Amino acid sequence: MRTERKLSRWERVFARLDREPGRPAHIDVPRMSRHRVVLFSATLAFYLAIVWAVVVSSWLVRLDWQVMFFRPYQQWPQIHAFLDYYVVLGQRGPTAVMVAAWLGWRSWRQHTLRPLLTLGAALLLLNITVGAAKYGMGRLGPHYATVIGSNEMWRGGDIFPSGHTANAVVTWGILAYLASTPRARRWLSALSAVTSLGVGMTTVYLGTHWLSDVLLGWAAGLLILLALPWCESPIATAEVRILALRDRLRSRRAAPAPAPAPVGSPSLVVTPRAAAEEPAPVREPVTAARAPRSPAYLAPGPHMTRAERTPVTPVGSRRPPHSDRASRGTASARPLAGG
Repeated sequence: MRTERKLSRWERVFARLDREPGRPAHIDVPRMSRHRVVLFSATLAFYLAIVWAVVVSSWLVRLDWQVMFFRPYQQWPQIHAFLDYYVVLGQRGPTAVMVAAWLGWRSWRQHTLRPLLTLGAALLLLNITVGAAKYGMGRLGPHYATVIGSNEMWRGGDIFPSGHTANAVVTWGILAYLASTPRARRWLSALSAVTSLGVGMTTVYLGTHWLSDVLLGWAAGLLILLALPWCESPIATAEVRILALRDRLRSRRAAPAPAPAPVGSPSLVVTPRAAAEEPAPVREPVTAARAPRSPAYLAPGPHMTRAERTPVTPVGSRRPPHSDRASRGTASARPLAGG
């Protein structure tokens, strides 16, 4: 009786992945619905309200200073070491690499470039919008503040809005945006919201950002996620062009190279004018016989063979010269033994 071998856990996982048929027949692409437009407008209004409250040095600026003087990192020093590592979840380099690895695997399994292109479009919007706001408003951070109660605007800083918070919202929120089922989208949305909220509050705890910086960072990241459906058409166009370029390169590499002409075959070059007047005569290939090599010329005089030449000791040689050594080819003057 033949019994089948029981597969291990990892073998079952990879066997299940190998049964995936390829690109899904239907990929759910979010649309810019009326509900999304309303959320985008409300988030934009909140963004502008935060900027105005900081510019006019309202109660929000006073709250920033109160939190800064409270110094949370001194109030709860026991969690400082953990939060130093947790804040990495908002840094663009490590998070982009981790998310790009996951989305790259999805692109390979589903035979589509949409996940990677969507991540690239989101990061491009993040760099343009948040970077322009940072350097445009030039706010100084809590560690570099000079005047108590001031909003510290237009002083060459780059702290407003919080890049860590906006990056956490966009990088982890893109997983929820690209989720394939509504249930996965809800769970990933909640997870990205909690992660970005924790990253923002961690920067306030460490004293690297004002509280208003974090609020504006949340709004900036959410605006990018809500605006991504407007980028779906350029993303689809870019995917089609990239795949077409890939197919052209593959066909060019697979095309057979022209066979070289055989050696000795006649090669006729006919100009268009001569070809129009009269056909060129067909010439048979003529192979020229190689002329025999002439014998080397030797000047008259005695010539010795190589065996008759006396060896010359090179300069600097350790071998002492022997004057009594007979030349090669001459009879030895030493009597033969037994002669």
